[in-house]
Amino acid sequence: MTTMEMEKETTYNFKAEIQQVLNILIHSLYQDSDIFLRELISNASDALTRLQFEMLTNQNVVDPDAELAIHIEVEGEETGEEDEDGDEKVKKLIIKDSGIGMTRDELIRSLGTIAQSGAREFLSTINQNNGEKPNINDVIGQFGVGFYSVFMVADEVRVISRSHHPDAEAAMWISDGKDSFRIEPADKADRGTEIHIYLKEDAYEFASSWKVRQVIKKHSDFVAFPIYLGEEQVNQQQSLWRKAPDAVEQEDYEKFYQQMSLDFEKPLGTVHFHGDVPVNARLLLFIPSKRDRGVLALRKEPGVKLYSNNVLIQEYCNDLLPAWLDFVDGVVDSADLPLNVSRETVQNNRLMRQLAKVVRSRVLRYLRDLGKKEPEKYAQFIKEFGRAFKEGLATDPSSRDDILPYLRFHTSHGDELTSLDEYIERMPEGQTEIYYVLGDSIATVTQSPHLDPFKAKGIEVLYWVDPLDPFITQAQQVNYQDYTFVNVDGANLDDAADDVEDEETDKKDEETTETPEFTQFMDRIATALGDNIVEVRPSKVLSNSPVRLVSPKDQTDTDMQRIQRIIGQNYVIPKKIMEVNRTHPLIVNLTNLTADDTQIEVVNMAIEQLYASALVQEGLHPNPTDMLPRIQKLMELAVGKVADNS
Repeated sequence: MTTMEMEKETTYNFKAEIQQVLNILIHSLYQDSDIFLRELISNASDALTRLQFEMLTNQNVVDPDAELAIHIEVEGEETGEEDEDGDEKVKKLIIKDSGIGMTRDELIRSLGTIAQSGAREFLSTINQNNGEKPNINDVIGQFGVGFYSVFMVADEVRVISRSHHPDAEAAMWISDGKDSFRIEPADKADRGTEIHIYLKEDAYEFASSWKVRQVIKKHSDFVAFPIYLGEEQVNQQQSLWRKAPDAVEQEDYEKFYQQMSLDFEKPLGTVHFHGDVPVNARLLLFIPSKRDRGVLALRKEPGVKLYSNNVLIQEYCNDLLPAWLDFVDGVVDSADLPLNVSRETVQNNRLMRQLAKVVRSRVLRYLRDLGKKEPEKYAQFIKEFGRAFKEGLATDPSSRDDILPYLRFHTSHGDELTSLDEYIERMPEGQTEIYYVLGDSIATVTQSPHLDPFKAKGIEVLYWVDPLDPFITQAQQVNYQDYTFVNVDGANLDDAADDVEDEETDKKDEETTETPEFTQFMDRIATALGDNIVEVRPSKVLSNSPVRLVSPKDQTDTDMQRIQRIIGQNYVIPKKIMEVNRTHPLIVNLTNLTADDTQIEVVNMAIEQLYASALVQEGLHPNPTDMLPRIQKLMELAVGKVADNS
């Protein structure tokens, strides 16, 4: 053996993480062994896709006219079948593709070392949930470890590959799935990769054509390239997006989506459309059930697959949908687009702009119909993707009019989510503003003192509890249709509040305001809170709450104050006006205590707690746990007084 040959026949040790992965997979045979075939077919399809994409601009490849296909062969299928030496034939499975192929170095990187980070993530997932082992079917193949699933069924695996580069030499990767693999020279004249799987005895079922066919139909029926078992093509392959929508069953959509994305959840929605005006378009798009697909997602980048007349020209095309719709997955095919295009050409193509309008309008039309016809399903969509729309308001203000109709909010009207259009439909005659209240949760805003006058008049208020909700009012155009958005904490609501009061309430409030005790209590508030507030004044609108914090008329960016608090960016508690409900029992009792010098400590602590509680309700308190010592002290004083009087 020559020195060169010895150098090429080299043994490598797997990294420790990969050895652990192999150990787990090898002992998972009883569970989901048939998924190894799905993983290897998926890898083969990816190799074919990569070659197809390469040949759009480079025809200088090995076997340029070879069919792009996957071939599967079964050896030793018949019981007792013997080889040429009279021994029982080894049961073996061979998977071939005519894809992009690998060089010697690529075999080492791809099958030996490249999956280290993925292997660690895989192991972390396997070991989570207090050691409870998840279903391998839910996690395999998503971490760069899909190839290794072959060792669930194999005593030995040989990967023979020749790169598409004309001057590349073939090489072979060999391993028994233990602690090492070796690389040897190989004799392979055609382009692509062959995987020779020497089956374990308890995996002999995969030496059955019937079993292999069953797995392909279940997991790989819509792979975009023909899959041959022997001489027969066994997958449908026909592009589902080119079929008429009324000729496709829901189950077919789900199978195609799951094979394309390896998202084992069913899609939340499907958009299937054919049209020729203003541009030829074949769309098969999916709304995933969850926005965060994490490490389990096959597609790691946003964008849809872009085809021209059934030929892939971009794997991740993100020019057809805005960023706030980047969760949409699927296929867009147009016979009008040229095949030989660069990314820059695609971006500047007039047909692409027309195609983008079609894609965007069809997705939005589907979502609009979903909101009207299936509100419960749409509520699930909003839970997952509503934030993406709100992010769009911040990053793409020009899409404001497109986005706002699709948002949904909880309101004071009831428990159901409400659109802005539904809110407007329920407005009483004469209302010209859309009212909203800010807070950190539904629980806090439902108790907001700002709602008192609106409850009294039966006016609906939107609950804005998402940190991104304030972006709705940050654009120059702060209205929807002809209605202006108004925060209910504003001082400019005083005029509207006058309509809430009746003559009896006015008279009672006036009498209470004029008492020296109440004036003394108001002075005590101003002293106790000092520079924390800009003013203290009697409230014209409160009925069920003791106090509220009102934004001064000249205070800007009030809606962004919560965001600044959440992200901790130069946050200072904003100075507000404190309005006091002079008829509330708590205020009445504190007013009476103010005259007693021995109760000043209690009064001051109560005032400070009223202020802190109001900040919490507004979502403006930087650290609510700071209130706990004060609350405990007030409880001690209250319990002590009860004990003294008993």
